[in-house]
Amino acid sequence: MAATVNLSSTPSNPISKLPSFSLNSPQKPSFSLFPNSSSFPCKPFSHSLKSQFITSSKNPISDLFPPNKSGPEGDIVSSFSDDDDKPREECGVVGIFGDPEASRLCYLALHALQHRGQEGAGIVAVNNNVLQTVTGVGLVSEVFNESKLDQLSGEMAIGHVRYSTAGSSMLKNVQPFVAGYRFGSVGVAHNGNLVNYRALRAMLEDNGSIFNTSSDTEVVLHLIAISKARPFLLRIVDACEKLEGAYSMVFVTGDKLVAVRDPYGFRPLVMGRRSNGAVVFASETCALDLIEATYEREVYPGEVLVVDKKDGVQSLCLMPHPEPKQCIFEHIYFALPNSLVFGRSVYESRRVFGDILATESPVDCDVVIAVPDSGVVAALGYAAKAGVPFQQGLIRSHYVGRTFIEPSQKIRDFGVKLKLSPVRGVLEGKRVVVVDDSIVRGTTSSKIVRLIKEAGAKEIHMRIASPPIIGSCYYGVDTPSAEELISNRMSVEEIRKFIGCDSLAFLPFDSLKKMLSTDAPKFCYACFSGKYPVMPREAKAKGVGDSMDDGLNAPLVSIDGHWIKGPPNFDLEKEIDPLYQQSKI
Repeated sequence: MAATVNLSSTPSNPISKLPSFSLNSPQKPSFSLFPNSSSFPCKPFSHSLKSQFITSSKNPISDLFPPNKSGPEGDIVSSFSDDDDKPREECGVVGIFGDPEASRLCYLALHALQHRGQEGAGIVAVNNNVLQTVTGVGLVSEVFNESKLDQLSGEMAIGHVRYSTAGSSMLKNVQPFVAGYRFGSVGVAHNGNLVNYRALRAMLEDNGSIFNTSSDTEVVLHLIAISKARPFLLRIVDACEKLEGAYSMVFVTGDKLVAVRDPYGFRPLVMGRRSNGAVVFASETCALDLIEATYEREVYPGEVLVVDKKDGVQSLCLMPHPEPKQCIFEHIYFALPNSLVFGRSVYESRRVFGDILATESPVDCDVVIAVPDSGVVAALGYAAKAGVPFQQGLIRSHYVGRTFIEPSQKIRDFGVKLKLSPVRGVLEGKRVVVVDDSIVRGTTSSKIVRLIKEAGAKEIHMRIASPPIIGSCYYGVDTPSAEELISNRMSVEEIRKFIGCDSLAFLPFDSLKKMLSTDAPKFCYACFSGKYPVMPREAKAKGVGDSMDDGLNAPLVSIDGHWIKGPPNFDLEKEIDPLYQQSKI
């Protein structure tokens, strides 16, 4: 696959040296530096799983955005094909300090995080204070080979895997980004979305900044470059104080590795250590496991961790942070089951989701099957609780590429049939419970139901291991517009008829929160409730390619940064607020 190799400490298009200016950021808080990260003043969160549930099974279908309203997204083009109807995590990050094989370990860790992004990958390694970069379009195994990894020598590296839509300018948006400024070079890899990206970019451009990509991450580099704070660590703090939204980031300079997490802790970021003392940061613990690093703890919300040879690991409180609002979909769909995310086992969470469904939405059945792979653990939990055998009724092909050639004589449900094959011996003449992690638009679910019917199933009962999704995500997850979300337009019974199953039940929202126990307030449920912890200020565009305009006046700009200028007279807060007040749960 195509890849770029930049072995210079200064990129081909360095960030401009610009004067300082006001960005109307929140009042600058005081902060304190702790020589030992274990003394960070924010106490680690306590997580406990409960297994007893007696709550209502009422599903929180909301009319947050009625069908005749466009919602905060306005009129956008969807990137979701009918055969790939799932929310998409947009990226995963890795950082390694103090290992002579840093780039190769980074490469392996990115393999472990491949599920978080399949469209692009990159690594920046530091050797003799020089930042060396390899980025490319495609899977990790397609971007890197022995010769490229040989060029990435040094004991420090950061890496990134990315999901995005296809586009001619896609390669330039693949991270990590490297920029040169008056004090040297800095690389950054970012997981999340900045909700004030458009305003920040407009101010920077008004002051002379020139942007090379259409990613919100580049804004962070510009803010670091113009900061007057000293030393470099405080330049990162100064930049992050101006950001709003979700960001888990790793930075690298000639001698330092820095990890930062936003005050709400939307996206995960963990720290581990290898037996030789090397420090590792990653989006999930599965990446630590592969490279034999021991999990130590999360990077706390609002924390900056800096690692260098002189002082080891230092911790800085970025700002007095509010109650965490961690993404619940990490446990429902995004993270691998063998990961520990937000201090909880993803496997155990999904198993309990299935347990709840069997308890609160039981049905007479002969067999329980899963929509692979994300529905498997919840299906196991359902089957164990119901006392019904779990079997593989659907076989997933792991070898379907991103493009394929369809026969001239059209085959119904061709895309789904390429990916999922029903097992007639398991399904024929049976009353089947089908467990899936979520329903987004309902198109894939309806095709799966048809496949199972064609395999001879007597009855089909869909059980969904999440509450109904009624709102789009603004914090680093690619979801369709609110008007495309089937649960925002239809009742549960209407959805059941649409997908063609005999019964349908979602994980009750109240039961989900009860399972989380005292941790329930620490999660973000915006996609289920419409209550946004950080109110989006700008209309959002998802999945419409990587086209780029030369200013802010066109209807669509900076598409791959995911934000567009709203339509004339568009007031996002007025659009959301009265409706979400009606939908309080």
